[in-house]
Amino acid sequence: MTALSNSNDSAITLEEWNGSSTSKLSKTFTIQASSSSVSFKRSGARFTHLWRRLLQALVPEGFPSSVTADYVPFQIWDTLQGLSTYTRTMLSTQALLSAIGVGEKSATVIGATFQWFLRDLTGMLGGILFTFYQGSNLDSNAKMWRLVADLMNDLGMLMDLISPLFPSAFVIIVCLGSISRSFTGVASGATRAALTQHFALQDNAADISAKEGSQETVATMIGMALGMLVARITIGHPLAIWVCFLSLTLFHMYANYQAVRCLALTSLNPERTTIHLQHFMKTGQVLSPEQVSAKEHVLPLKLTVWSSKNADLLYTKVHLGTRVSSLDNMEIKEHLLSAASYYAKAKYLLVERNGTVNVIVHKDSNAADVLKSFVHALILAMNVSESKSSHSDSQMWIDKHYDVFIHKLKSLGWKTERLLSPIIWRANWIYKSSEKKVD
Repeated sequence: MTALSNSNDSAITLEEWNGSSTSKLSKTFTIQASSSSVSFKRSGARFTHLWRRLLQALVPEGFPSSVTADYVPFQIWDTLQGLSTYTRTMLSTQALLSAIGVGEKSATVIGATFQWFLRDLTGMLGGILFTFYQGSNLDSNAKMWRLVADLMNDLGMLMDLISPLFPSAFVIIVCLGSISRSFTGVASGATRAALTQHFALQDNAADISAKEGSQETVATMIGMALGMLVARITIGHPLAIWVCFLSLTLFHMYANYQAVRCLALTSLNPERTTIHLQHFMKTGQVLSPEQVSAKEHVLPLKLTVWSSKNADLLYTKVHLGTRVSSLDNMEIKEHLLSAASYYAKAKYLLVERNGTVNVIVHKDSNAADVLKSFVHALILAMNVSESKSSHSDSQMWIDKHYDVFIHKLKSLGWKTERLLSPIIWRANWIYKSSEKKVD
């Protein structure tokens, strides 16, 4: 609110401004007061004011300057895929309730309750198992797991829809569908948290998450209304139900693919680091987040290899966080002892065996050491594939170019504080050479 006054005629003009960001303020009221009168004047139409209030409930404060550039396209595709999901949910739920026996005199309440309980129980157990095996990998491959989560949700709804066709295997089918959806819940929730941190430019992750909830609620209500309409139109017509379900599923998969494709993450994971390093070694420069986004894969690794036989997946030749007890006596003597002298001052050891570079991480290493060890391992993997002098050449490259490489990444906005890759196993060692002792 601003005030303009003139002491000679004892008048004041007050202006009311609305907005959470100083760059996005809009005037709503002007009040002119004098010793004899007070007048109010609304700025803008009432509809404009209501529309502005509605947007404040759906978009983060300070939008668009408070979020990254890829926030809007991602949210558009995410909302479209959400509409498809909620519409199909009505069709699959209708089929599931029919299979349980809703509306049939022969169905018992205890039987339906037990089947529903068994379905939920298997889903809970599936979520726990998925978290145990893949929970630590969700951050490093947020795009891929976001896509996989929705594909698993599609599979779960498909199983619900086909469950009435196989009465004798109904329980098994719905339990498998519940397990599939449990993967969705874990992966989608975890990747959403990672993406929210990416979108937040002004430490406003909580606000973005809250507005995401509002957007999802609106999409849910619209999707449920469309779902009820579609369910009512197609009831009693199995072919129409399947055509609608499969068409919406194909659109859902397409919308999800486009959503993750438009993301330009600035964190470093194994694949993005590999893309940068290979480009840097060729040109001496690094790529922007948008350029890397266009190059990285969003499909699971096995599908990537199947769809592109010439795909350069150098990072798959590096095993970060190798368990030392997995090395046999011969490998320790021939590979580990001969390589240890090159890493006397490092917080990691690199051991090459059968074309794969194994990184043994020291128990006292920090996030910067882990990133450096991975880049060093990539250089060593390149040298091995080109039959060069492995350890000495890779060490020379690290000494000469690594700091420049990291500096260029920082200058383009990349987060070089750590590498998004889980490390479960670490080690401690004391290396003794014939000339000196290195702890």
